[in-house]
Amino acid sequence: MTQADPRPVIAGVRDGRGLDEEGARLIARGLAEGWVSDAQAGSFAMAVLLAGLGEGGRVALTRAMRDSGHVLRWDLPGPVVDKHSTGGIGDTVSLILAPLVACSGAYVPMISGRGLGHTGGTLDKLEAIPGFRTALPEEEFRRIVADLGCAIVAAGKDLAPADARLYAIRDESATVGSIDLITASILSKKLAAGLDALVLDVKQGSGAFLRTSDAAMDLARALVATANGAGCHTRAYVTDMDQPLARAAGNALELREAIAVLQGGQGALAELSLALSEACLGIVGLAGAEAALTSGRAAERFARMVVAQGGPADLIERPDAYLPPAPVIRPIPARGRVAAIDTESLGHAVVALGGGRLHAGDRIDSRVGLAQLRRIGEEAGPDQPLGFVHAASDAAAEAAIATVQAAYLMGDGPAPGPLIRNEVSPE
Repeated sequence: MTQADPRPVIAGVRDGRGLDEEGARLIARGLAEGWVSDAQAGSFAMAVLLAGLGEGGRVALTRAMRDSGHVLRWDLPGPVVDKHSTGGIGDTVSLILAPLVACSGAYVPMISGRGLGHTGGTLDKLEAIPGFRTALPEEEFRRIVADLGCAIVAAGKDLAPADARLYAIRDESATVGSIDLITASILSKKLAAGLDALVLDVKQGSGAFLRTSDAAMDLARALVATANGAGCHTRAYVTDMDQPLARAAGNALELREAIAVLQGGQGALAELSLALSEACLGIVGLAGAEAALTSGRAAERFARMVVAQGGPADLIERPDAYLPPAPVIRPIPARGRVAAIDTESLGHAVVALGGGRLHAGDRIDSRVGLAQLRRIGEEAGPDQPLGFVHAASDAAAEAAIATVQAAYLMGDGPAPGPLIRNEVSPE
């Protein structure tokens, strides 16, 4: 196809005339094929940030970026669904939800990402399992989904390539905060997986990139309206991230907690995993997540998925054999009642330990992190530390202990809010 001139489209957005389907396709194609320059892409992103797109423009951009690469099509005897989280600390819901939903008649071809910044990535957690492969050929991905009902993989380079290009430029052009661009970025990748339905988990609080209720609801409404406008039945939940969802942060430690939930463990992680699993099923007229969990079928399905993607067959039964501890484990001393937590600081502590990335190519130490973290309203004392640091060295452990102590506010404070703070359904 011949190249076109993106400048009139950019000017139209800049001047408040919006973005139509033709203009969105031009921008997306140019981003994917490379003839929209970095300067033009940055100008487009800034125009969107300042003038906005409106619902119609968001839908047009989402569709165009989805269609800029390969879009999966499925021929399966049940609905194809997925869940996406905007990112938090101790959030391993995806590892629990995929087998729960798969046991109940739906199919979950989950295309996930890696951690960057203070939040962890689903792929990094799975790659703590020896041999586990997240980069699968499409044919193998399809076979596992058809056989088991779920697989969790990395996005291929041909999935929404326009978004991959624009995503990098947004960081360099200070336009990351545009709700229009955030919405189109999240949904173009998810909808390229060929979904019938999608449930969105929009995190709000001290560990989320959206701190306030208003900001979280604005994004949730934009995501739901845009996804439904693009043809995917979607519902969103605003959930608490004023404290870690699990009691652990760090790849192998979080994986252990996910396995514990699949084996019947309780707590906030189990509660939210069940709620979002039932939401995924309910949106397509199915049910049964709780029965899949209590019967042990979800744990068995997760174990089979691990084997299908190259991991050991007995991970569930023998996690200690495959998830070795860090060489240094130290308690985090404190005394008093937990009043509040700067949850983002806990994420940065894990990154500083080597359990996350400051840059895309950084190596991760899956052993390190934080475990047995106290929650808001709980007491700490000589026999009950704030938690434990798992570190590669004594010096790293000491630095992490200081960071965690500073992140916890001790004293009297309000009771924690509900785990699910709000819901946005299609109008």
